[in-house]
Order: sequence, then structure tokens, then C-alpha cells
Amino acid sequence: MIHAEQLNRQFGGQQLNQGYAVRDLSFHVKRGEVMGLLGPNGAGKSTTMKMLTCFLPPSSGTARINGIPLGDPQGVRRTLGYLPENAPSYSDLDVTSHLQFIGRMHGLPRATLNDRIRELASACGLETVLLRRIDELSKGFRQRVGLAASMLHDPECLILDEPITGLDPNQIVEIRHLIRRLGEQKTVLLSSHVLPEVEAVCDRMMILDGGRLQVIGTRDELARQAQGGMVLQLRLRGNVAAFEANLKNTLNDCVFEDVKQHDGEIQLTVRHHDVDAPLAETAFRSAVACDAVLLEMHTEQTSLEDVFHAMTGGAS
Repeated sequence: MIHAEQLNRQFGGQQLNQGYAVRDLSFHVKRGEVMGLLGPNGAGKSTTMKMLTCFLPPSSGTARINGIPLGDPQGVRRTLGYLPENAPSYSDLDVTSHLQFIGRMHGLPRATLNDRIRELASACGLETVLLRRIDELSKGFRQRVGLAASMLHDPECLILDEPITGLDPNQIVEIRHLIRRLGEQKTVLLSSHVLPEVEAVCDRMMILDGGRLQVIGTRDELARQAQGGMVLQLRLRGNVAAFEANLKNTLNDCVFEDVKQHDGEIQLTVRHHDVDAPLAETAFRSAVACDAVLLEMHTEQTSLEDVFHAMTGGAS
């Protein structure tokens, strides 16, 4: 659905040879997938979104949205819904009038526009404020109006920049569920600084730093790459030397750390540099082969915050 190939955006134009906001960015977001876009301030997130939504031309590189190239901005905008961080709105209009105007700008038929507004008002929790002026609304409600406006024309793809900004905890849960429902049928690319929300909503995530893509994948894939490989925590009873020898003989390059013994039980950490290595399966088979009793085994959990710091050097 979203295909980006070697996107670049240079400050001041190519002739001035200044720095890059985005450098050699390539990624793919599938239909029916929610992709998180993460990175510290100045990483290039907003620039990336502005290029994909045709508000800012790339200095070089290509991208397609639902098969439509960025060189066809009208075509891209027909298939795309965009919610910027500070959603623009006509503050002197009431919510219904504002959404009617946006719908007419998209060319929606008048006969179905009001039904579409009611549908989105229900989905975004706007039923109680449809007749209120936008300048009377809280920031959270204005954000909901912006989200509804971005979906009026039923786009195939949604790009959301900080969609939960200004929302209270209950509203965040509602918008989280809405984004998950949208992701079942549409493609969603969202940026947020609230890492737990990204983790709760997104199927995959990518982290930018200094305008470059550092890592992309599921939460577990990102965690394994941040660790530099697979990490397994074990607790067993038996001959640990025989277990270590069998495991190393079966799976090369295993590293054993923090071996502790207490009351006949052994706790240890096993690492392997290859994130795809069958470490857990091999450890289980080695324990069986050595007649060791495997009491506990689990992969080490790394939080998304840990991954973010590892991939961005702890920038904020």
C-alpha cells in the first residue's frame, strides 16, 4: 500500500548542498497493517509524512500510495487521509458545518454526506458536540474532529501525526480501538511520542534517527535487534557442564553468562548473536539429552523504551 524507495529530503535544495532531514529512506507498509513511526525530535518523522502526503516534494527518491506515485498529488490525496499534529479547522464553524465543508471539498455526494458525518461522529465520539463551534471545544475534541475529517472520504490509507495529542486516558483508549478497527481494512501509518500506545496499536514499528531508518519490524523483532541477538533465561537442575557442552556442540557461538547455583538449582543466561537462531528449542533438547530438569525458560523481555534508546543513542 505504501512503498517508499530511497526517499531523500535535503535542506535548502540540492544546489546548496546542505544537510538532510530524511536520507535514503525505504520501507513498505502492507494493506491492513498499522505501522508506527518513531524517533526523537528532529529525526525526520514529520518530514517523511509531509512527503508521503504531497505537502513537501522529496529531493530524490520515489514513493507510491496505493500504486499512485507522488508525482500525482491529486490522485494520492484521493486515496489518502491525513491528520497533522495540530489538525487545522475552521474554528468559527460548528463541527457539522466544518465536516460538511470538508466533505464537499472531497466531492462527496450531498445525499450521503450527512450519513457519513453521523457515522464518523459515532466512531470518534463527537455526537454531543456536533452543533458546537470548534473554537469552544477542548483540544481533545478538536483532535477528534480532525480525525473524523481525515476519514470522511473513506480513504484506503491513513497517515496520522500524533493522533492522541491532547486526549484524556478514556479518549486514548477509544481512539486506540478505533485505529485498530481501521487497521483491519486500511493501511495506517502513525507517529507518536507515547511509546506504550504505539506498542498497543501497531503491528510493526520503524525507528528513525538523524533522518535515517535505524530498524523496522514487530515489537519482538525490534527487541531482539536491540539486544544484539537472542537472550534466554534458564533455571534448571542437573549437570550444567554437560548441558553447556551439548548446547554449544549443537548450536555454535552460544555465550553463557551469570551462572548461579543455589540449593541444587542453576540459573544462567544464554546469548546468541543470531536473532533467528532456534535457541529456545535447542536449549530444551539439550536439557533432555543431559537428563537435566528444566524448571523455567523464557526469552529476555526488552521494553520499547529500551529499544528506542538503543537505536537513537538515548536522544530525546
